[in-house]
Amino acid sequence: MIELDKLYWDQSLSILTQDEWGKRQSEVSRREQWIMDGDLGPYDVLAPRLTEADTVVIVNTALVICLWRALRRGRQRMDFWTWVLRWGSTYRPQIMAEVARHAPNARVVELKRTNDTDRFLATFTEDSSY
Repeated sequence: MIELDKLYWDQSLSILTQDEWGKRQSEVSRREQWIMDGDLGPYDVLAPRLTEADTVVIVNTALVICLWRALRRGRQRMDFWTWVLRWGSTYRPQIMAEVARHAPNARVVELKRTNDTDRFLATFTEDSSY
């Protein structure tokens, strides 16, 4: 599992250029198999990973649940909170448009509730490819 937050952010929470961010993603998406976890909102460049994706999973939980989980994560920048509040109205539609553009043949799974996620994850076994 490749955690995009760890790939993107350093301890000082410095912002990468879009070119550098795209290069980092391209490197890891060349692997034969990978799972990437994350969405970097206005800092994200989706094309490098979407062009290589066969499945895109969108976790679209209720705002109150998302806020609660984000609070438990710890220290965050103000732009993170803006992103959380605007995700459903601004960033989700942008992500879906990018998926349609760069991964038109990918399977798209949208998970809205915890039990949706549990059911989706239960479909995986070590021997299967879902």
